[in-house]
Amino acid sequence: MEWEAVFGLVNMLALACWAVLIVMPRAGRWAYLGVAPRWVVPLVFSALYTMLVMIYFAETGGGYDSVAAVRRLFASDPMLLAGWLHFLAFDLLVGCLIADRMDRAGVHRVVQAGPLLAVFLFGPAGLLFGLAVELAYRAQNARRTGGEG
Repeated sequence: MEWEAVFGLVNMLALACWAVLIVMPRAGRWAYLGVAPRWVVPLVFSALYTMLVMIYFAETGGGYDSVAAVRRLFASDPMLLAGWLHFLAFDLLVGCLIADRMDRAGVHRVVQAGPLLAVFLFGPAGLLFGLAVELAYRAQNARRTGGEG
C-alpha cells in the first residue's frame, strides 16, 4: 500500500474539517456541515486506526512500555500512520468540544479561530488556550451581568 498517499488523503480531509469548524457557521442552515468534523471524519479515522493496529501492531515488535518500544512501533509506516490518525481524530474531537464551549460562553467566532488553530497545531496547548479564553469570557460576562453568567 502507498502509505504516503493515504497520509496525504487523511491530512486533506482533516484540514477540510478544521476549515469547516473554524470558518463555517455552526447554527442555522449551515449546521449540517458540522456533522463531518464532529462525527463522520473522527469515526472514519478511528475505524482506519483500529484496522491498522489490528493488522500491523504485532509485527512491529514495539509497544508502549519504553521509549525504545514506542520507537520500534512507529518505525513501521502503517503504525506511524495509525498514530497520526489517532492525533487527527482526537484533536478534531477536542476542537469541536472547545468550539461548543466557546459558543456557549459567547466567544466571538473571530476570537475562537486562535484557540482552534492552536488545538489543530499543538493539541493539548490549544486545549488549555481554548479553556482559558472560555473562562475569560465567562468571567467578563459574569461581571457584566452581576454574577449570572
